[in-house]
Amino acid sequence: MISQDAIKPLAFGALLALCAIGFGFSLGGAFGIAEHSLKAHLEELANGAAEEVYAGDSEKKEAVVRKSWAYMKRAHLHGGAIGVAALSSIVLLMLLGNPGWIERLGSIAFGAGALLYSLFWLCAGLTAPSLGGTHEAKEALKFLAVPGAGLCMIGLCATLYSLVRKGFIEKA
Repeated sequence: MISQDAIKPLAFGALLALCAIGFGFSLGGAFGIAEHSLKAHLEELANGAAEEVYAGDSEKKEAVVRKSWAYMKRAHLHGGAIGVAALSSIVLLMLLGNPGWIERLGSIAFGAGALLYSLFWLCAGLTAPSLGGTHEAKEALKFLAVPGAGLCMIGLCATLYSLVRKGFIEKA
């Protein structure tokens, strides 16, 4: 059993990871309930920018709307997958016991990164039709993507470091 002393310091990171999982699951539910409405909303966003952004190029507009929907599905998948990876990593840190500042930082970073990175994909999908392309949306939202991915990498590295240190180097 994991001790309370190992859980408490890492609880906030675990909460963030669970929020990322919940975000991904919620998107999946929303897609199941309102897929047609969501796709229509993307189409409306593109239509609102049709002349200014697409210059009447309906093929380009339709391609951006399709890719935007794919980005929204990525948000769903990334929330669940990275959220589960973050939570698994945090549970491993709990099992290693006696979490210090590296484990605390790593758990918060991984949980926050999972949530932020999946949010990036949702925002990119919702923004692309108005901007005229997914590349433009990704560039405009780098401020979410880069920190999100970076936080995930910090969390993973902290977990690897802790596992190697506590599992192979430190004496019991």
